[in-house]
Amino acid sequence: MATPEQNKQLVREAFDTLFNRRDYAQAETYWSPEYIQHSAHIPPGREGLFDLIKALPDTLRHETELVMAEDDLVMLRGRFTGHAQPAPWIVVDTVRVRDGKLVEHWDVIEDEVSRADSVSGLPMFGERFPDE
Repeated sequence: MATPEQNKQLVREAFDTLFNRRDYAQAETYWSPEYIQHSAHIPPGREGLFDLIKALPDTLRHETELVMAEDDLVMLRGRFTGHAQPAPWIVVDTVRVRDGKLVEHWDVIEDEVSRADSVSGLPMFGERFPDE
């Protein structure tokens, strides 16, 4: 059984492989063929996720800010940019890992706001606002 640290590293590598490098053959080694997708905006299974990413612009990027793990669950807080939407997305992805594969996924997505739109006056991701 993998440790939480090993699972965190696996998920980081999987996300970089799929979202940043767009290496679908390598990504298949990370995502289980029986992958369960709970996101309302992503079609079912590994193929649904991969087809969605293939349809997005090549400018799509994922940055990781925080990764936490307990047992077989990994939570990754990150930012997606370059997806042809009006604002970057701040996303918390929760992934279940089993036998070295990503087998299940949930997410929470929020548009990132500028300094002018931040009631708290604080950035949502990192130390700066996206427009600075």
